[in-house]
Amino acid sequence: MPGVIDTRLAELGIELPVPQKTRVAKILPAMIVGRLLYVSGMVPQWNGELRFVGKVGREYTLEEGQAAARLSTLNVLAQAREALDGDLDHITRVVNLKGYVNAMPDFTAISAVVNGASEVMIDLFGDAGQHTRTALGVTVMPFDVATEVEAIFELS
Repeated sequence: MPGVIDTRLAELGIELPVPQKTRVAKILPAMIVGRLLYVSGMVPQWNGELRFVGKVGREYTLEEGQAAARLSTLNVLAQAREALDGDLDHITRVVNLKGYVNAMPDFTAISAVVNGASEVMIDLFGDAGQHTRTALGVTVMPFDVATEVEAIFELS
Protein backbone atom coordinates (compact mmCIF):
# COMPACT_ATOMS: atom_id res chain seq x y z
CA MET A 1 0.00 0.00 0.00
CA PRO A 2 1.48 3.40 -0.97
CA GLY A 3 2.40 5.80 1.80
CA VAL A 4 1.01 9.27 2.34
CA ILE A 5 3.81 11.00 0.43
CA ASP A 6 3.69 8.52 -2.46
CA THR A 7 -0.07 9.10 -2.66
CA ARG A 8 0.52 12.85 -2.67
CA LEU A 9 3.13 12.48 -5.45
CA ALA A 10 0.54 10.60 -7.53
CA GLU A 11 -2.11 13.26 -6.83
CA LEU A 12 0.30 15.94 -8.02
CA GLY A 13 1.21 13.89 -11.09
CA ILE A 14 4.85 13.77 -10.04
CA GLU A 15 7.09 10.86 -10.95
CA LEU A 16 10.51 10.67 -9.35
CA PRO A 17 13.53 9.81 -11.45
CA VAL A 18 15.66 6.77 -10.74
CA PRO A 19 18.32 7.84 -8.20
CA GLN A 20 21.75 7.99 -9.82
CA LYS A 21 25.22 7.34 -8.46
CA THR A 22 27.51 10.35 -8.45
CA ARG A 23 29.24 10.93 -11.79
CA VAL A 24 32.58 12.29 -10.62
CA ALA A 25 32.47 13.46 -7.00
CA LYS A 26 33.62 11.02 -4.35
CA ILE A 27 30.68 11.67 -2.03
CA LEU A 28 27.63 9.98 -0.63
CA PRO A 29 24.40 11.05 -2.29
CA ALA A 30 22.64 10.92 1.09
CA MET A 31 23.51 10.37 4.74
CA ILE A 32 21.42 9.95 7.87
CA VAL A 33 22.87 11.45 11.05
CA GLY A 34 20.64 11.08 14.08
CA ARG A 35 17.20 12.28 13.01
CA LEU A 36 18.46 14.27 10.03
CA LEU A 37 18.78 13.16 6.43
CA TYR A 38 21.26 15.15 4.38
CA VAL A 39 20.98 14.90 0.60
CA SER A 40 23.92 16.12 -1.46
CA GLY A 41 23.44 18.60 -4.25
CA MET A 42 21.48 17.12 -7.15
CA VAL A 43 21.50 18.41 -10.69
CA PRO A 44 18.64 18.45 -13.21
CA GLN A 45 18.81 15.00 -14.73
CA TRP A 46 16.20 12.48 -15.70
CA ASN A 47 17.30 8.89 -15.13
CA GLY A 48 20.92 9.83 -15.78
CA GLU A 49 20.34 12.16 -18.75
CA LEU A 50 21.45 15.71 -17.98
CA ARG A 51 18.89 18.37 -18.78
CA PHE A 52 19.04 22.17 -18.64
CA VAL A 53 22.70 22.49 -19.60
CA GLY A 54 23.55 26.19 -19.79
CA LYS A 55 22.97 29.44 -17.95
CA VAL A 56 19.77 31.02 -16.72
CA GLY A 57 19.54 34.42 -18.35
CA ARG A 58 21.21 33.19 -21.53
CA GLU A 59 20.00 29.73 -22.62
CA TYR A 60 17.12 29.63 -20.13
CA THR A 61 14.39 31.98 -18.98
CA LEU A 62 13.32 32.43 -15.37
CA GLU A 63 10.51 29.90 -15.89
CA GLU A 64 12.88 27.36 -17.45
CA GLY A 65 15.27 27.92 -14.54
CA GLN A 66 12.41 27.13 -12.15
CA ALA A 67 11.75 23.92 -14.10
CA ALA A 68 15.44 23.03 -13.75
CA ALA A 69 15.28 23.66 -9.99
CA ARG A 70 12.16 21.51 -9.81
CA LEU A 71 13.90 18.65 -11.62
CA SER A 72 16.94 18.96 -9.35
CA THR A 73 14.55 18.72 -6.39
CA LEU A 74 12.90 15.59 -7.78
CA ASN A 75 16.38 14.06 -7.82
CA VAL A 76 16.83 15.12 -4.17
CA LEU A 77 13.58 13.32 -3.34
CA ALA A 78 14.65 10.24 -5.30
CA GLN A 79 17.86 10.06 -3.27
CA ALA A 80 15.89 10.60 -0.05
CA ARG A 81 13.50 7.80 -0.95
CA GLU A 82 16.42 5.44 -1.60
CA ALA A 83 18.13 6.39 1.68
CA LEU A 84 14.85 5.73 3.52
CA ASP A 85 14.36 2.27 2.00
CA GLY A 86 11.59 3.53 -0.26
CA ASP A 87 9.48 5.27 2.39
CA LEU A 88 9.33 9.07 2.22
CA ASP A 89 6.81 9.02 5.07
CA HIS A 90 9.81 8.96 7.44
CA ILE A 91 10.31 12.65 6.59
CA THR A 92 8.57 14.80 9.19
CA ARG A 93 9.95 18.16 8.07
CA VAL A 94 11.91 19.80 5.29
CA VAL A 95 14.48 21.72 7.33
CA ASN A 96 16.66 23.45 4.76
CA LEU A 97 17.21 23.78 1.02
CA LYS A 98 20.21 25.23 -0.75
CA GLY A 99 19.78 26.14 -4.39
CA TYR A 100 22.55 27.11 -6.76
CA VAL A 101 21.79 28.80 -10.07
CA ASN A 102 24.23 28.95 -12.98
CA ALA A 103 23.34 32.47 -14.06
CA MET A 104 24.56 35.33 -16.18
CA PRO A 105 26.03 38.19 -14.11
CA ASP A 106 23.08 40.48 -14.91
CA PHE A 107 20.45 37.87 -13.98
CA THR A 108 19.34 38.72 -10.45
CA ALA A 109 16.16 36.66 -9.98
CA ILE A 110 18.09 33.86 -8.29
CA SER A 111 15.58 33.45 -5.45
CA ALA A 112 12.72 33.22 -7.94
CA VAL A 113 14.51 30.38 -9.75
CA VAL A 114 15.02 28.47 -6.50
CA ASN A 115 11.30 28.92 -5.75
CA GLY A 116 10.91 26.06 -8.24
CA ALA A 117 12.53 23.83 -5.61
CA SER A 118 10.69 25.30 -2.63
CA GLU A 119 7.30 24.92 -4.27
CA VAL A 120 7.86 21.18 -4.77
CA MET A 121 8.53 20.70 -1.06
CA ILE A 122 5.57 22.81 0.04
CA ASP A 123 3.21 21.17 -2.45
CA LEU A 124 4.34 17.71 -1.39
CA PHE A 125 4.72 18.04 2.39
CA GLY A 126 2.29 20.89 3.15
CA ASP A 127 3.17 22.83 6.30
CA ALA A 128 6.03 20.40 6.99
CA GLY A 129 7.48 21.48 3.65
CA GLN A 130 8.05 25.06 4.86
CA HIS A 131 11.82 25.41 5.22
CA THR A 132 14.80 27.69 5.60
CA ARG A 133 16.74 28.29 2.41
CA THR A 134 19.78 29.72 0.74
CA ALA A 135 19.71 30.70 -2.94
CA LEU A 136 23.00 31.47 -4.66
CA GLY A 137 23.89 32.61 -8.15
CA VAL A 138 27.15 31.13 -9.41
CA THR A 139 29.29 31.58 -12.51
CA VAL A 140 29.89 27.90 -13.22
CA MET A 141 28.32 24.57 -12.24
CA PRO A 142 29.29 20.92 -12.62
CA PHE A 143 28.55 19.80 -16.18
CA ASP A 144 27.41 23.41 -16.87
CA VAL A 145 23.90 22.58 -15.62
CA ALA A 146 21.53 25.42 -14.75
CA THR A 147 20.75 24.41 -11.15
CA GLU A 148 21.75 22.26 -8.22
CA VAL A 149 19.68 21.66 -5.08
CA GLU A 150 20.59 20.06 -1.75
CA ALA A 151 18.39 19.43 1.28
CA ILE A 152 18.21 18.56 4.94
CA PHE A 153 15.18 16.65 6.24
CA GLU A 154 14.05 15.81 9.77
CA LEU A 155 13.06 12.17 10.25
CA SER A 156 10.61 10.44 12.55
